[in-house]
Amino acid sequence: MRIDPEGRGAQGMTTFVLFVVLNVLYLVACLPVVTIGAATSALFEVTLRYADDERGHLVRGFVVALGRNAWRGTAAFAALGLPAAMLVFSGVFWLSLTGVPSAVAGVLALLGACFLLASLLYALALAAWFDAPLRRTLRNALLLPLIEPARTLLLVLIPVGAVCLSLVAPQTLFLGATIGLSFGAYVCAFLLHGVFRRRQAHPSALEPVSPHSGQ
Repeated sequence: MRIDPEGRGAQGMTTFVLFVVLNVLYLVACLPVVTIGAATSALFEVTLRYADDERGHLVRGFVVALGRNAWRGTAAFAALGLPAAMLVFSGVFWLSLTGVPSAVAGVLALLGACFLLASLLYALALAAWFDAPLRRTLRNALLLPLIEPARTLLLVLIPVGAVCLSLVAPQTLFLGATIGLSFGAYVCAFLLHGVFRRRQAHPSALEPVSPHSGQ
């Protein structure tokens, strides 16, 4: 029995292995914690490129993108990720108290956290895919959830749903540790491409595509 390396089955297995390796590399890159922003931005860069007609190499591209997105990804994570985390803790605190005012405060805090989470995802993807100053990137990231509510809702549901699933069924953590994160980013990439294409139809809505988005 001969296996055709160019066959669909062999190519599918190769792609699966690459996504597993990418997932592991991403987790390792996130271990210092302060590198989460850069690692996620690099993950978006390679998955956005791969979602665009399977261009680029997932593993080698991620390693290169780590250095390229170090500053912008880290800055975006600090600007939006830290406030989002603070709102989550605030929301949990208020909801742990009794009374209508505390419940309202808790819900508002969690809604604010969801908005900042969506903005953070956009910011990390924009930093990877567009050549724009950080201030412009953050401004676009804060505007996109307001002008693309439907796609933004789906974008947020992917990581939030994954976290909820892992809490309800801890055995699914194995998927997240092997392929779940990289494949989730790949699914997000299709939503992000839809948003970016719609926004680029409007003059000056987004900055021109960066050189590395075309690799």
